[in-house]
Amino acid sequence: MVEPGQTYRYGVEILHLLVSPSHAYFGRAKDGPADVPTIDAAEAEVVAGKGIVGDRFFGKAAHMDAAVTLFAVESLEAIAAELGAGPFDPLATRRNVILRGAQLAPLVGADFALESGGSVVHFHGGRPAHPCAWMNEVLAPGAHASMRGRGGIRCRALSGGLLHRGPAVLVSPVPLDPGQAGVPSLLRPTRLP
Repeated sequence: MVEPGQTYRYGVEILHLLVSPSHAYFGRAKDGPADVPTIDAAEAEVVAGKGIVGDRFFGKAAHMDAAVTLFAVESLEAIAAELGAGPFDPLATRRNVILRGAQLAPLVGADFALESGGSVVHFHGGRPAHPCAWMNEVLAPGAHASMRGRGGIRCRALSGGLLHRGPAVLVSPVPLDPGQAGVPSLLRPTRLP
């Protein structure tokens, strides 16, 4: 949890809350993406140590430290601009919490919170969320490479509560730069002509 002491508060917006009981891309190399039920929920219930109720990663032992994925929509907008494509459907990325105004990469390894609709949910930023090759199919050719370093972060839920679409506050133990939300956090290989 965010410890008492120096914290930073950033006004963000929760644009989408994706809840899907099934995987659309895992293990489907030959078959193409699965047509699975996907809900863009007005609110999502988070349970400590388990993730989002009703989601495909909820309570799965292999995913406890990465059950909830946060993603900055600015990344998707930057990818669309780079590729000269889009606009893209943010739900196609299969990220759970799609935010506007949140630089997420510095939160890897940190405990932070999202305040929304009167509820506070605490997370631990576990690791970067790497894109899968299906991004080339569901977004545009080249999206997989373009999304590297800005696919969001996979998190463990440290506390339970409700996340609500709309205005929210990101409480961080480290300073963030919301203007960097769509900028890749890792160096990506450059293609040579």
